[in-house]
Amino acid sequence: MMEQNRDTAGSTHESVSSVLMAEIQEKVQACIQCGTCSGSCPNAFAMDLTPRQMWRLAQLGEKEEIFNSKTFYLCSACYYCTLRCPRGLPLTETMSALKRLAAAEGIKKHRQSANFYRTFMDTVRRYGRVREMEFINRYFLSMKNPFFPLGYMPLGMKLIIKRKIGMEIPKLAGEGRFDRLFRKVEELEAQ
Repeated sequence: MMEQNRDTAGSTHESVSSVLMAEIQEKVQACIQCGTCSGSCPNAFAMDLTPRQMWRLAQLGEKEEIFNSKTFYLCSACYYCTLRCPRGLPLTETMSALKRLAAAEGIKKHRQSANFYRTFMDTVRRYGRVREMEFINRYFLSMKNPFFPLGYMPLGMKLIIKRKIGMEIPKLAGEGRFDRLFRKVEELEAQ
């Protein structure tokens, strides 16, 4: 087991990506292309590839074609495809794995979505809920583009006027309420 950990730590970025893609291919290997996933998906109308087409591309290992589409980032993780799949495939988990692979490879096209999800979960991890002002400030900082927030100003003003978000000062440094809890759990899991 120790030898396996050393090999993984010393592996290159490309081999990690190929291992992740192999795991994805293994999860959808038994897909019979019936289309139940596409028929069940509430977001299929907005996707450029149907979920069925995505699974076929995954079976063939066509990473570039998958990542040129927006399908896997439009998945809302509703689990309809997984629940209705006649083969019982973990399709929602596989969509999440595709998102992780795109984030790991740093694909520029999906950077905005990856930063959004990462920042959202970091805020939830710190406080146990979303603190909107801190979340949006951290998200804008993660984009590293000073002009990016300007496109959201009209929406932000509407939300503030309607009192949908509070005018609290974001806490961009220091610990959140749950940071110590998560560190303790990570320590326990490492043992």
